[in-house]
Amino acid sequence: MAALAAMTATAFAQTEVIKQAQKEFQKGDRDQALKTLKPALTNGTDAEKAMAWNTMAEIQYDIFMEGQQVQTENQVKQTTVEFDTAAMHNGAYEAFKAAFKCDEYDKLPNEKGKVKPKYRSTNGANFAQRRGSLINAGLYEYNKGNRQAAIDIWSLYIDSRDNELFTGIDLSVDPSRSEIAYYVSLTAYQMQDYATAEKYAKIAAEDPEKAKDANEILLFSQKENCKNLADSVAYLNTVKELRKQYPQEERYFNMISEYYAAPQYKEEMMAWCDEEIALDPNNKMPYALKGEVYMNDQKWDEAVEEYKKSVAIDPEFVPVLFNIGICLNSKAIAINDAAADASGRISNADFEKVKVVLTESKGYLEKAKSLDPYREKANWAYPLYQAYYILGETENAEAMEKLISGN
Repeated sequence: MAALAAMTATAFAQTEVIKQAQKEFQKGDRDQALKTLKPALTNGTDAEKAMAWNTMAEIQYDIFMEGQQVQTENQVKQTTVEFDTAAMHNGAYEAFKAAFKCDEYDKLPNEKGKVKPKYRSTNGANFAQRRGSLINAGLYEYNKGNRQAAIDIWSLYIDSRDNELFTGIDLSVDPSRSEIAYYVSLTAYQMQDYATAEKYAKIAAEDPEKAKDANEILLFSQKENCKNLADSVAYLNTVKELRKQYPQEERYFNMISEYYAAPQYKEEMMAWCDEEIALDPNNKMPYALKGEVYMNDQKWDEAVEEYKKSVAIDPEFVPVLFNIGICLNSKAIAINDAAADASGRISNADFEKVKVVLTESKGYLEKAKSLDPYREKANWAYPLYQAYYILGETENAEAMEKLISGN
């Protein structure tokens, strides 16, 4: 009974604290009201906490409205009456936070186990009309250089649409949502808060007009935030999904190929290339990538076969023309080494086989040379020198030697 009496006294005390704060607020002493109210925000029953937070929302809302009224009158009357702009914007932010906190306790079952929110109807209707104030509050902080504060306020604006406080209120039409989500994601990315950037980039990307830029932030945030295999897979899946949505965007193809470029993903690279070929047989890149995998494994014939499919689509694909020449050069050297005796000599018959392969290599390298005379895309000079030299084309070999030496 002593414990019960103590609990009752404590509960009674918290109710009295709240009532005292309300009286001080009504008398216009907001600062004192906030001081008086503070203990009741975290003590007492759920109903009392709801009551305390509702009072907090009223006080902060009053601070906001005081500034809002002066600002509006200045605009209408074209006057310049000074007011506390920072207090106005902070009041809006704190009022919304308090209203949501009030609803957290207000929606909990009462002593009879029933849920009967007391403040939701009034607060929901009131704050739903004022959500735009959070946009202005965030912009104020952003312009002051307080980027984290701007993120916090704008995030509250975006997340508030789905808050239970607004149950029964249609907030689906929100033309500012994607715009604000984009700026939150961009600002968070700049601050290296990649988790936040990713979260709000996804929301911004729901708007077709923002999708391209938002997806850029999303991808780079996921990439920067990769901490384990699961994160890497999530990043890859995002890129693949965007690849399906925007097949004309080469960057998504390039991002996937970059991911699979690591040696441990060789099989995955080949499987993905086959998928891309099935989707578009006229895309030169999957064949080129398959050729590169074979080339790295020194499977010269297989590499040349894939590379030739690529240049059949784009006959002026210089890097691939060059790679074909390199593969054929390497194949010729392999034939020579396999046929050579202990002194390094090979038979005429075997040398003819080498010449056939080198002659084909020379053709591809010369084409690369004609398309890229300044070697900006491929350094064809040395392999072409090798081909000329072994084939006995002395004059051409000397010209390549001078080019290589810079003379």
